[in-house]
Amino acid sequence: MMAQAASIIDELRRRKLAVATAESCTGGMLAAALTDVPGSSDVFGWGLVTYSNEAKAQLLGVSRDTLAEFGAVSLQTAREMASGLLRVSGADIALATTGIAGPGGGSAEKPVGLVYIACGGEDDLQVKRCLFSGGRDAVRRQTVAEALFMLERILEDR
Repeated sequence: MMAQAASIIDELRRRKLAVATAESCTGGMLAAALTDVPGSSDVFGWGLVTYSNEAKAQLLGVSRDTLAEFGAVSLQTAREMASGLLRVSGADIALATTGIAGPGGGSAEKPVGLVYIACGGEDDLQVKRCLFSGGRDAVRRQTVAEALFMLERILEDR
């Protein structure tokens, strides 16, 4: 993951783009993957852990109606997390994660391992639904890996 993150940081620096993260289920692991790269401060200025619904609403502007209707683990919430992050951070690209890492908290409708990842800017924001397997650590690590992969694809498409 370090080589992947380093490549991403180099590409962001080359294009003079800034990235920011808003994390729930990954609890800062995504920001850590990016900031493990020396010089990442050139392109990374914001990393928010918005674990609670209250934090999502207050810091990112996620609608309380969205949270009530769709829940914290939803495509809608991931999209609003990323949009809010773009607004408050001024970054060019946002990465947002929300999901159920386990071991508890899942249901038939939203099982452990269900994660939504949002990535992009105002014009190319994408949200992906993922269902990862394994324990809590495995789900969180797979989420970070997929988020970095999505960021690579966004950069390739720009």
